[in-house]
Amino acid sequence: MSTPAFGVGTFRLKDQVVIDSVRNALELGYRLVDTAQIYENEAEVGRAIAESGVPRKDLFVTTKIWVDNFSRDKLVPSLIESLARLRLDHVDLTLLHWPSPGGAVPLAESLNALAEAKSQGLTKAIGVSNFTIDLLRQSIAIVGADHIATNQVELHPFLQNRKLAEFAAGAGIHLTSYMTLAVGRVMQDPVLQQIAERHDATVAQVALAWAMKLGHAVIPSSTKRENLASNLKALDLALDDSDMQAIARLDRGQRLAAPARLQPEWD
Repeated sequence: MSTPAFGVGTFRLKDQVVIDSVRNALELGYRLVDTAQIYENEAEVGRAIAESGVPRKDLFVTTKIWVDNFSRDKLVPSLIESLARLRLDHVDLTLLHWPSPGGAVPLAESLNALAEAKSQGLTKAIGVSNFTIDLLRQSIAIVGADHIATNQVELHPFLQNRKLAEFAAGAGIHLTSYMTLAVGRVMQDPVLQQIAERHDATVAQVALAWAMKLGHAVIPSSTKRENLASNLKALDLALDDSDMQAIARLDRGQRLAAPARLQPEWD
């Protein structure tokens, strides 16, 4: 099962807020739910999934291993704990959330532990997040490109990550875009506003449709049911070449997710 093109993210959502968001998303037709150990909301996500009534076979659930759990002796046990919180016997995709800070845990150790989790049936697929071209090259050498389902990275109209996207495409590795709406900054952009008006769409729909037209999956989050419903309509929005060219010119390398301890040397 390949990664769906569209899902709901849960970053920064906690407690009843995340339960409501995931419940609304599933009711509206979303089938990919993205969470992570460090979000501290896996239990609430699991509750929303359990109460949704959506058959497990129709869902695609992603979680991410936090950097403190990258060692061989911690990774699989931490994923088992995540599954208990999620009330699932497996997830569909498990990612290394960030490169190991300072290379504290060798990449081969964490990727091989992740591969072991897959062989045990704890996750159907594995991948990485916030990985650079160099780190992807290393990952390919360790487990092979066929075993890297996605690289989840910050990617939006103001940070288009073209070098990384080109390398990933050449290697056959899919990208998942997070922060596709640039934490709301896309809403104020006049170029995106004009494109939205031309298509009788919202600016959020334009940004999401742009990323999907480039071949990336998107996982926008929202606490409002009407926004979740509106975002989903991006699947039906067809941008033309002039739209894509106009958005391409918006790239200014504006990175928003830059935690000091975790950042690799970006491309």
